[in-house]
Amino acid sequence: MEDERRLGAIIKKGLVEEGFAVDLAFDGEEGKFLAESEQYDLIILDITLPKTDGISICKDLRKKNIKTPIIMLTARTTLEEKVIGLDSGADDYITKPFAFLELRSRVHALIRRSKQESSPILTIADLTLDPIKHILTRAGKPITLTPKEFSVLELLLRHKDEVVSRTMIIEHVWDYNFDSMSNVVDVFVASLRRKVDKGAEVKLIHTLHGVGYKIGEL
Repeated sequence: MEDERRLGAIIKKGLVEEGFAVDLAFDGEEGKFLAESEQYDLIILDITLPKTDGISICKDLRKKNIKTPIIMLTARTTLEEKVIGLDSGADDYITKPFAFLELRSRVHALIRRSKQESSPILTIADLTLDPIKHILTRAGKPITLTPKEFSVLELLLRHKDEVVSRTMIIEHVWDYNFDSMSNVVDVFVASLRRKVDKGAEVKLIHTLHGVGYKIGEL
């Protein structure tokens, strides 16, 4: 949620390049609606927003027991104002102007902490994925993926041995404007299967027709 359109666009572009699906709201009313109706891994929230300010939004979300991690953005710099932001329920605080690399690091750290991961490395069989460094290897050999392919595979690995529906993939990898009738999910999974399983004795990515997808050793 960021009312400075240029800054909002820059943040979204940077995070999308990191493999995140990003919804962008330019006012507090729309942002609050999205935060209450969708499941997010993290919210970046500007304090000074039209219609509803960030402090009020943060307090309301916490009162409704929405525990999504929140990073607050603001031009305010005094200690008292930072304390007010954190006391409203925010998990972290960044003062404008800031470097995108700092925001990216805090986003990764906060998501990792919220999922209580002792290690960010995701593995199954001889497949290893590092979501921080964006490195994927199988049997020690590097595999190159597009950002969206990487995000789909990361989601499957976070639900290892579980069925992941097409809807789950769409909600976590694309934004809420995505055409749910598109077959793009099937295309991405097929591409992943070629890159991850081609030539391997043990196939890891499986399709459960009419249900979804699963990564596991069958």
